[in-house]
Amino acid sequence: MNQAREIKEGIYWIGVNDRRTHIFENYWPIPKGVAYNSYLIADEKVAVIDTIERSKMDDYVDNIQSVLGGRKVDYLIVNHMEPDHTGAIRTLLAHYPEAKIVGNAKTFPMLKNFYHVSDNLVEVKEGDLIDLGKHKLNFYMAPMLHWPETMVTFESTEGILFSGDIFGAFGTLDGGLFDDEVDLDYLEEEISRYYSNIVGKYGQPAQTALKKLGGLPIKMVCATHGPIRRSHIADIVAKYDKWSKYETDKGVVILFSSMYGNTENMADMIARFLVAKGIRKIRIHDTSKTHPSYMINDIFRFRGVIFGSCAYNGGIFPTMETMLSELEHMGVKNHVTAFFGDKMWSGGSMPRFNQFAEKMKWEVVAPAAEAWGAPKDADLEQCRQIAEAMAAKLDELYK
Repeated sequence: MNQAREIKEGIYWIGVNDRRTHIFENYWPIPKGVAYNSYLIADEKVAVIDTIERSKMDDYVDNIQSVLGGRKVDYLIVNHMEPDHTGAIRTLLAHYPEAKIVGNAKTFPMLKNFYHVSDNLVEVKEGDLIDLGKHKLNFYMAPMLHWPETMVTFESTEGILFSGDIFGAFGTLDGGLFDDEVDLDYLEEEISRYYSNIVGKYGQPAQTALKKLGGLPIKMVCATHGPIRRSHIADIVAKYDKWSKYETDKGVVILFSSMYGNTENMADMIARFLVAKGIRKIRIHDTSKTHPSYMINDIFRFRGVIFGSCAYNGGIFPTMETMLSELEHMGVKNHVTAFFGDKMWSGGSMPRFNQFAEKMKWEVVAPAAEAWGAPKDADLEQCRQIAEAMAAKLDELYK
C-alpha cells in the first residue's frame, strides 16, 4: 500500500513505521515504536536519500514505485551506513541497478563489508554538489554523529537539511509527519532519550556539526527517525546545543540497587531530605527494574546524581555495575554525585563508586553513607547529610 507523502514539490517522504520491534539496536526499548524515514527527490534526475531497515521491504518498494512509476533512480545518497538506514540497499539496487551510490571515502568500505556492494560509487567531499535539475544537493561531513562516515545532505532550493540520525527521535509517526502535525509533548521523552542514548556520547562532534550547519539557510529538517521539522527547528537545535554541552537543570537522580529493601529505604530517605531542602525535581530508579536508557536520559537532564547499592558477592550489585559501566563508556560530563549503600559482613559497593567518581571526574559532595544491614539512626543521619550537601551544591550552581 502506498504511503508516500509529498513534503515539498517533487520531494517525498517514503519511509515506514515500525511498531513490532521491541528494542532498537537490540538494546534500547522503544515502547512507542520507531519510524524509518527515507526520502525521494523526483527532478530531471531522481535521488533517494537513505533507505530503511530491512523488515519492511515490500512497503518501501511500493512507496518508491508509486512516486516514480516507471522512472529509474539515478542516485542513492547514503548519509549514514547503519543498517537501520541501509538495510534496503540491495533490494533497491535489485529494482534500480543503474543507481549510483553517493557517499564519502569512509562510506564505501562499510558498504562493501555490509552488503558486498562496490560498483557504481560516487565519492563526495565537503561542500560538493550534485545537480538534479531544479534541486541542488550539497554534502557536509558530520563525523562521529554517531559513526565516522556520517554526513548530511542539504537541498538548497527549498532549504531542506537531510540530517541522518542528527535531530532524530524514537516513536512512530502516528498520522502526522511534520512537527506541527504531531504531539511533541507526547514524544518529548523519546526525543531526549534518543539523543542521550544514541548521540549523547558525542558531545564535541555535535558542537562541531551545529557550528558548521548553523550557517545554512535551513527551512526544514528531515531526519531518518522522528517527525520532520518545519515549525520548531530552533527548538531542536537549542536542545542539541544544550545537551551536547552537558548542560543540565537543577534536580537529582537517585539510582539504587537493593536486594531486600534496605538500600531502597535509604534512597527514599535521601529523597525526603532533599525535598525538605527545597529540591523538587527528583527521579528515583531501581537499576534492577529500569532500563539504563531511561536512567541515562534523566542523568542528561539533571545535575545531581546519587548512587546506592547493596553488597553482592563482596562487591557492587550487578545491575549497578552495568549502569556505571554505561556512564563510563558514554563519558557523561559535568555532574555532582554522592554514594550510599549497605553490606552485612565485608566488601560492598564503595570501592567501585569511588573508582567511578575518579574516572568520570564528578565532584563528590559528601561522605558516603554505608549501613551494616538495616539502616540505623546514624545511617539515616548520613543520608540527611548527603541530601543537604547535594541541595547546597545545587543551590550554589543554580543561583
